[in-house]
Amino acid sequence: MKRILLLGFALILFLDVAEAQVFSNKPVGEKQKRVIDSVKMAEYPYALPILGDKATGAGFELPYSAGVSAQYFWQQSDLILENMMVGFNNGQMYDVDEIIRFNKAVATASALTVRPDIWLFPFLNIYGILGKSQASTDIGFGLWLPDGDNNFTEVLSASTLVEFKATSFGLGMTPTIGIGGGFMALDMNVVWTDVPQLSKPAKTFVFGPRFGKNFKLPDDKAVTMWVGGFRVHLNSETNGSMSLSEVFPDGSLGGKVDAGFEKVENAQNSVDTWWNGLSQAEQNNPVNKAKHNKANQVLDTASTILVAADAALSTIGSSTVQYSMDKRPKDMWNFLVGGQYQFSKHFMVRAEAGFLASRTQVMTGVQYRFGL
Repeated sequence: MKRILLLGFALILFLDVAEAQVFSNKPVGEKQKRVIDSVKMAEYPYALPILGDKATGAGFELPYSAGVSAQYFWQQSDLILENMMVGFNNGQMYDVDEIIRFNKAVATASALTVRPDIWLFPFLNIYGILGKSQASTDIGFGLWLPDGDNNFTEVLSASTLVEFKATSFGLGMTPTIGIGGGFMALDMNVVWTDVPQLSKPAKTFVFGPRFGKNFKLPDDKAVTMWVGGFRVHLNSETNGSMSLSEVFPDGSLGGKVDAGFEKVENAQNSVDTWWNGLSQAEQNNPVNKAKHNKANQVLDTASTILVAADAALSTIGSSTVQYSMDKRPKDMWNFLVGGQYQFSKHFMVRAEAGFLASRTQVMTGVQYRFGL
């Protein structure tokens, strides 16, 4: 049972694929009058962004209209896993949420992504995402069974590490504007992560508002600093299927099933001893009846699942296990701080860190821009 519970956990990738911080900026102030006049008078030479000539005519400095970036991203985040169900050979699914409880679920992921982008409008950047990732999920869980008074007790605990590789793809957009070097960028994207063990790609929605300041240096160089937030939303339901021979390559399923039967039998004896020790009046008490019925229901479910797993042992070469669960990050938001160095209007590098709450992340990237 231990390994079966791990099948659905290796599917969480949080990808912060925001662009390097370039934006349409309107210089202001008397000191910038020469820059403002030159921007207004210059003829805009590119097809994109749409209305680019209008924006420059209004005094906005525009970045090059197309670019490509490469980014490395690492993150670690706590997860909440619930509503777990398992089944065998495409048969009945069993709810194990009451008897399997998680005390730790930590997802760690690293990814390398490539992101082409264009400025569709002077204040709207759109981009695509393609990435390869490597991830792991560290899980701690326990088997909980009721005792005679219907108090659940942990009778078995375990932990394990699941590792996997995946491919990610997605789309995003960043509405942004700058005035006097200060800027606001509202990055948002949808990423699908294709994990072979899942029936369909896991979908992640990321929203990352950033607020910062650009400091110009000679020869088109610049330094940009910003702060912001990072919010992740996952599609909550996950399901999939795997071969039992792949789940238990060491052939350990039989020993785990036998240990499970022993634990259930001990718990059932405890419940029976408690019930038989009650007087007739105490057994007729609705509260005691409810406790007794609930304990028997949980133990019956545990026994049924073990019987199904035991039956699957006879055809382990061709049997499969199915699973489904709901998942969510422990904290949807965390804080961001980042910076960028611009070598020229064509080339820039950036770094960003996220912290506070239960998620930590680091991202570095390089970008090349050109006119289109």
